[in-house]
Amino acid sequence: MPLINVFIVLIVIGVILWIINTYIPMDRKIKNILNAVAVIAVIFWLLNVFGFLDILKSVKI
Repeated sequence: MPLINVFIVLIVIGVILWIINTYIPMDRKIKNILNAVAVIAVIFWLLNVFGFLDILKSVKI
């Protein structure tokens, strides 16, 4: 995946989170949970895009 696509996806996700946090009335706890889930999902997606999760597939437990 080209690096420009990664930046575009990150910007789109950031704008969506900003819109949700600004314009949708929710309890602060729910917003914090939503933001945490989004950040964790983006981190795992970035690790997958850059190939760091492929290293974990070879580890046998």
